[in-house]
Amino acid sequence: MALEMRTRCEKCGIAELTADGPAWICSYECSFCENCSRTMDYNCPNCGGELVARPRRLK
Repeated sequence: MALEMRTRCEKCGIAELTADGPAWICSYECSFCENCSRTMDYNCPNCGGELVARPRRLK
């Protein structure tokens, strides 16, 4: 099963999350931009889990 590479930040909805760019995810694959993740102190607002750097996928 592959990691779902979501393309928009779930908090601000504005930030574009590219497969090869920075993004933060929780264990449920909720995805956030770097700025929102920092603002939320790296805690997922949906499940309360830790946000970690999402692995980058090179084309």
